[in-house]
Amino acid sequence: MSFYIGVMSGTSLDGLDIALIEHTTRPLLVDTLYLPLPADLREALLQLCSSGMDELARAAVAEQQWVKLAAQGVAMLLEQAKRAPSDIRAIGSHGQTVRHEPQRGFSIQIGNPALLAELTGITVVADFRRRDVAAGGQGAPLVPAFHEALFSDHATCRAVLNVGGFSNLTLLSPERPVAGFDCGPGNVLLDGWIKRHRNQDYDDNGNWAASGTVHAGLLQALLGDPFFSTHGPKSTGRELFNLPWLDDHLSALQTEISPADVQATLLELTARSVTEALILAQPETRELLVCGGGARNGQLMKRLGELLPGCSTTSTDEHGLPGDWIEAMAFAWLAHCLLEGIPTSRPSVTGASGERLLGAIYPA
Repeated sequence: MSFYIGVMSGTSLDGLDIALIEHTTRPLLVDTLYLPLPADLREALLQLCSSGMDELARAAVAEQQWVKLAAQGVAMLLEQAKRAPSDIRAIGSHGQTVRHEPQRGFSIQIGNPALLAELTGITVVADFRRRDVAAGGQGAPLVPAFHEALFSDHATCRAVLNVGGFSNLTLLSPERPVAGFDCGPGNVLLDGWIKRHRNQDYDDNGNWAASGTVHAGLLQALLGDPFFSTHGPKSTGRELFNLPWLDDHLSALQTEISPADVQATLLELTARSVTEALILAQPETRELLVCGGGARNGQLMKRLGELLPGCSTTSTDEHGLPGDWIEAMAFAWLAHCLLEGIPTSRPSVTGASGERLLGAIYPA
């Protein structure tokens, strides 16, 4: 019996998800804690996602702020769970992705694991993506191996959909090795658009999108991006899908579209990019399990169900695992696997040249 902590900070840049798991024969969720990112840190991290002045120094300062917040969260979680640092075998820290360009041979997550080990007194496992990229892979998505451990079924074709800032699919078939890939934008454009027009961080339950009407011309233009016509392995990020990308498409249409109609179209983009990719990659899918923030968007869940009439679409909550904590749990599990010498790179997902041990160890 071993305890691990997973720290996940995703492309939505909303906050840190911190999960405590117990690993016996399989990972069990013990306790959780969420810490929102301070506005100034969120803005600093967002600016690092594109080129700018004095990037190295700004990245180093933001990284220290991120680590101090993560260490504070770990301490709070341990107090909440009535555990001591000595009870925890390792922290699996994803860090914060600021650039993801595997086609150029790199994926950068900042998070200074050495400092995190110093501040917490716990061994840290981090830098999970770089070895996969070095082996010719995309370095993402990494969670399909964890989805496989939790949700594989020997009788049914399943898919697991994670909708964070971006959406990714895991394909689980009794006949084939696990597969998976990024589908495109999840919440990133929806969140950015509502922030611009309503100064809200997200569209609660998809209500604003539901008040609008999908604009067919805009949807067709967005889905025309070459990313959607490529097959996995593939991954993406803010480098491609961002508000300037959307603005360029809106300008090219040369017609006025109401903000609510744009939001409706963006939700349809997320739903269509997922379902069309799933139907193409695994048409025999009978169950779609959804996790991440998008699982709480009722309008998105409704559209996924409508677009997949022969498939049951449910949240992972209904299978006993809260969708908000799957990714944080995954990085705790990835730490366990590295310490046990278990490869977690999946060539059928990332395109790496073979299975690899993922992560680097920073002893307490």
